[in-house]
Amino acid sequence: MSLLEKLLGKPGKGTLAPEPYADARPGRSRVIRQAAALLLEYPDEQLVELIPGIRAALAEAGVPAGELEPLFDWLSSRPLPDVQAAYVQEFDLSRRHSLHLTYWTDGDTRRRGEALAAFKEIYRSHAVLPEGTELPDYLPLVLEFAAKVSPEDGYELLQRYRPSVELLRLALRDDGLPYEGILTLVCSTLPGVSPETQAAVMRTAGYGPPTETVGLEPYSSRLLPVSERSHP
Repeated sequence: MSLLEKLLGKPGKGTLAPEPYADARPGRSRVIRQAAALLLEYPDEQLVELIPGIRAALAEAGVPAGELEPLFDWLSSRPLPDVQAAYVQEFDLSRRHSLHLTYWTDGDTRRRGEALAAFKEIYRSHAVLPEGTELPDYLPLVLEFAAKVSPEDGYELLQRYRPSVELLRLALRDDGLPYEGILTLVCSTLPGVSPETQAAVMRTAGYGPPTETVGLEPYSSRLLPVSERSHP
């Protein structure tokens, strides 16, 4: 039994039971996940400067960047304040595009707190912890963990919450947002075929987040070794 299953039990509504970890192209998956972790973060000048390097890394890993050209163009050809304002509107203010995996399954409920604690424990088991303002189920953080720390446990988190990733991808597609391409690439690192409709996702894992609101401890999207933290 995996640590995640020990912490949360068997997958329930809105989640999937991951197949045993196996990746025929781990280098490709690692590059895609690290690229996605960067591209899904709040856009700043540093991210824009990284675009040529991201494009080169993807090409070296044999990943066609065609699907990402709309995103690269959107990030680099518009005034940065406009890009930042649009990002905030779509990802921070719109629940339709939530980057937090457990929001799609549990909403702002007490049960979500248990899932967030499990994410944190997974990170702690590898001697890293998030620090800052983001919750530990923040997709860029999970992708960074899968790319740089533990492909196996990162895969299990992503595949268990695959319906959340797919619903986000479909919402971005339906709203004509350029981030769809990077979500499509992320899904290509996971087993199985992505569904074409939200109804298909819901038939597989059906859910709708409850609405009970509770306070949640803040975290960040940056993983730090436990030894570098000033407090446990």
